[in-house]
Amino acid sequence: MESKTRKLNVRITQTFIIDIDKVESVKFQLLDWAQQFDEVVWLDSNKHQQKYSNFDALLAVEAFTSITTDFVDAFEKLNEYQQETKDWLFGYLTYDVKNATENLVSQNSDGLEFADVSFFQPKKIILLKEDKLEFHYLRMVDDEIDFDFNEIFKIKSKTKRELKAQKIKIRVKLTHDQYRERVKKMKQHITRGDIYEANFCQEFFVTETAIDPLATYRALNDISHAPFATFLKLDDRYALCASPERYILKKGKQLLSQPIKGTAKRSSDSIQDAQLVKELEQSEKERAENIMIVDLVRNDLSKTAEKGSVKVSELCRIYSFSQVHQMISTVQSVMKKEYTPVDALRTTFPMGSMTGAPKVSAMQIIENLEETKRGLYSGSIGYFTPEGDFDFNVVIRSILYNEPKKYVSYSVGSAITAKSDIDAEYEECLLKAKAMRQVLENKKGFN
Repeated sequence: MESKTRKLNVRITQTFIIDIDKVESVKFQLLDWAQQFDEVVWLDSNKHQQKYSNFDALLAVEAFTSITTDFVDAFEKLNEYQQETKDWLFGYLTYDVKNATENLVSQNSDGLEFADVSFFQPKKIILLKEDKLEFHYLRMVDDEIDFDFNEIFKIKSKTKRELKAQKIKIRVKLTHDQYRERVKKMKQHITRGDIYEANFCQEFFVTETAIDPLATYRALNDISHAPFATFLKLDDRYALCASPERYILKKGKQLLSQPIKGTAKRSSDSIQDAQLVKELEQSEKERAENIMIVDLVRNDLSKTAEKGSVKVSELCRIYSFSQVHQMISTVQSVMKKEYTPVDALRTTFPMGSMTGAPKVSAMQIIENLEETKRGLYSGSIGYFTPEGDFDFNVVIRSILYNEPKKYVSYSVGSAITAKSDIDAEYEECLLKAKAMRQVLENKKGFN
């Protein structure tokens, strides 16, 4: 293996060349090695060709500094932290940070109890880029690079932490009948003209159950192979995320958001699968949902954009994933110089795909009709770079875990419009929940 070293003001970077055929083994070894730390963020593109991304996988561990806060003045505090550190920062924003920018509340039940905002400046960062491992360590720990490299490669890549067989009873916050009644009320709001569309979500949960977070994440990732997969561990809270959706990316002055609206199941029969793609592509309902959210995202991006720079570079394109086909659009803008990276988050959060249109009215109605505080679900996990760039996902298709409370949760939702068939929306939720349920129930195979 070759290696080279370069020094920056805050960090030292050392690069190792690895055997490209062993990339999946290296991913296993990195994540397994990371479990010794209290703060872990692992991001994995799962070989999806992301022309906007700079790495295949990224690992950040061990906080040097951190910020954890509630929603009050959350963006101001995060902005100050980001501007002061001018370094890599990793963490999350929960959905309920919406209360920092609008006159909104979050009073529904919360079994998970994640802090509203939590970010940390890691001592150790490891990036995987094709056949290169880049170690970006703070100077105080840069003498540990060679030792850590050797420790990582001592881990046997064929060792596997299997999910333990256990009886798990998954419960719902809303029965099917209750779901129908809430969606009927949502559609009444649409008929009255209060909103055009809203994302309505429901929680599935398990109590008094201990899970192995790493084994659970791996099982979920084996099924999903999502482009924005994340393993997050902050002390005793975990997010095991198989998200297909990017919330927002910043590169230099460029901002990019990729909302998802429109879902269809996959088929093992290639002809039928192609037909499902065609039906999704031509669905007037799904296209209408997507275009409404595209308009919302365009409006959000315009708040920090140079005049005339907001554009839609992809509209209603179909992307296929392991479990589902998704309709995704891409909206871009050029940010004015006077705005900070956190300003770009503040003016677009929460993401339109998880709220509705008009945005504030939709969030108010969502709060009244949903049973559960969303918390980290439909929030965002991501990172800032020292240059002030960032990339954040949408926390969907995820298992969330409060270890001390032994509380496990996953939530799913769908967009409700005037044309929504209530039973079809419920079935869409079950489709989205299928992988999480299978993993928690430890069922073999996925159909």
